[in-house]
Amino acid sequence: MLKKNIGIAALIILITSFILHPGKDLKSVFRKINENVLHQGKAYESLREITEKIGHRLTGSENGHRAEDYAFNLFKKYGYKNVTFQEFKVEAWSRISVALKISLQNGDKSMDYPVVSLAHSPVSSHLSGEIIDLGDGLKSDFEKAGDAVRDKIVLANINVRMPENKGKSNLHRSEKTALAIQYGAKGIILSNGAKGGVLLTGTASVTGKLISIPAVCISLESGEAIRKRLSEEGKLTARIDMENSSKPITARNVIATLEGSSPQLKGESIILGGHLDSWDLATGAIDNGVGAFSVLDIARVFKELKLKTDRTIHFVLFMGEEQGLLGSKYMVSQLERLNEIKKVKLMINLDMANNTKGFNAGGDEDLLKLMQQIGTVIKQVDTSYANENKSSLGLHSDHQPFMLAGVQVASAVGSLPPGAWGCYHADCDHFNLVIKEQLDNNVRYVAMMLYALANETNLATRFLNSLETRDLMIKHNLKDELILGNEWGWDK
Repeated sequence: MLKKNIGIAALIILITSFILHPGKDLKSVFRKINENVLHQGKAYESLREITEKIGHRLTGSENGHRAEDYAFNLFKKYGYKNVTFQEFKVEAWSRISVALKISLQNGDKSMDYPVVSLAHSPVSSHLSGEIIDLGDGLKSDFEKAGDAVRDKIVLANINVRMPENKGKSNLHRSEKTALAIQYGAKGIILSNGAKGGVLLTGTASVTGKLISIPAVCISLESGEAIRKRLSEEGKLTARIDMENSSKPITARNVIATLEGSSPQLKGESIILGGHLDSWDLATGAIDNGVGAFSVLDIARVFKELKLKTDRTIHFVLFMGEEQGLLGSKYMVSQLERLNEIKKVKLMINLDMANNTKGFNAGGDEDLLKLMQQIGTVIKQVDTSYANENKSSLGLHSDHQPFMLAGVQVASAVGSLPPGAWGCYHADCDHFNLVIKEQLDNNVRYVAMMLYALANETNLATRFLNSLETRDLMIKHNLKDELILGNEWGWDK
């Protein structure tokens, strides 16, 4: 009986491999990828080098341009001849100065609070207004307050913390700001959720363009202190003074291409992408150094091992993600202009991807099953791979423009290092947070999955037309959020 069971198991493995990839010895290739990354991986040292030598990678800044050059040259070093800059012109925002004072309405007991401006606040704003506490700043919180929001400065949490909102989905900071503008607020103060006096930055604009009111972030502790003052001292007035810069700049996506070798699948491609840009408060090691430098090292692995794929793979480092998905939106617009968008079979996005344990099939159940099957082969090479997969959709990263254009999207699923979430968009997002073993897990497992998908004869994805895309957004409860973000392209 034991011999019979062993024989059946071996037959199942053989049949699975054949169904997935006729003529492709996945396990053998996966072993080579595994050994290469574990012994010769470069993601960790490359990420350390760019954070030490360049620092932050703000789009439009000198640092941002240096990072683009660094990535371009690294692709070249790894042996890619087909490496290009995809230039795009946008309005880039950066901060100059900001101050927040809160006092009683008669001006007494004035106190300064540590604060950081959120993009894309006005280039100049100097105003005062009564504070209105809207808790978590969800749509229901604004609806409850109604006209009381008008001409006030909103105080709201960056995350969901109020008992009455337990279980509710959070909104992006830009969507909370959009609600504040919609309800006639003069400004918005967002209280961070991380302990330790951490200030969070990021965009408060749903469009990537300048907003009409100042938006700032304070620490969790400052938010609690202001709420205590409101309960003890009554009405408070906030004074926001800020100066920012907004000017036209040229940024560059960096693209390296590995041409496919199958005549039958000529023209079909998979995009593996992640954003290279970061905010300027720190060095963006986690957001999105771990994703961007995983993309770079996966590209290295394919070249170093001379891996051939039936489909073309585009390794893409996007700029402008933090300022409104600017680089990915531009790439999609060019693919549509050239009638090449339908050739993209899959876009895999690595944004803060770390310690990969599985994959998100982006709402496609057939792709989910395929990823699960491929994962069983990965587990035969390394039993530590969890093969924990799911199929859901979300917003606010570089997959979004592709998704809204009808392209199937996916991402890696894993976990961040200790302390990383507390440093999200903050001044503590430095290289000391990165764990080499977890970054290597990213590179080796994503490389294995990418190789298998790029060689899958019947890749279980299809391009969705406009109505099918609309229905998919509704199915995943994204309609209201897309409307709020001015991204809903259909009748409301």
